[in-house]
Amino acid sequence: MSYVVFVSITLLITILGVYVVIENNRKKAREAEKRVFNERLKEISSHFKSKISEFVSYKLIRPKHAPQFNAIVGNFFVVQAHNDENLEALERVTDHLLATIGTELNKCRENGNLELLADQLFMFVSELPSAGIAYNKAFYSEILPALISRIQTPDTPVQTDTQEAGQSEEDASAQTENDDPSGQQQKAAAL
Repeated sequence: MSYVVFVSITLLITILGVYVVIENNRKKAREAEKRVFNERLKEISSHFKSKISEFVSYKLIRPKHAPQFNAIVGNFFVVQAHNDENLEALERVTDHLLATIGTELNKCRENGNLELLADQLFMFVSELPSAGIAYNKAFYSEILPALISRIQTPDTPVQTDTQEAGQSEEDASAQTENDDPSGQQQKAAAL
């Protein structure tokens, strides 16, 4: 009888020891996952903030608006769960925003529309929410992509007022000549 009690107690101690070891390993695995998650979040945030700083140095974004841009990454997890799916969504949306601004910057350097791009970015900032709670899933999946699409500028250079006036006068005179049948008859007779 004492042999059975001794074996039972030894078995219980062994099972308890195995349970403690398994729980410690699970805890370490969860901590490692959190650490990897936080490092990846920190990497995404620092990359985004450094690119925004570059755009500030190019004078596309006013220095006082940089914190509002940085709030896009800073407020992502205010009302959303900390998981890999949401982290990938944050990475996609920030990469999309940075790629759009970079593409538009290159396009505007070629055609001289930098002032227009700066104005578009100013309008973008004015549409961002002011409260952290407003940075929810609907904002990142619906509103922010729509705001990013508004950043796009025309592919052609913006004409100055004098160029536009000269062009519109030429267009008006050409239209008048085309509309006036006697003018067309005179041109035909001259040929």
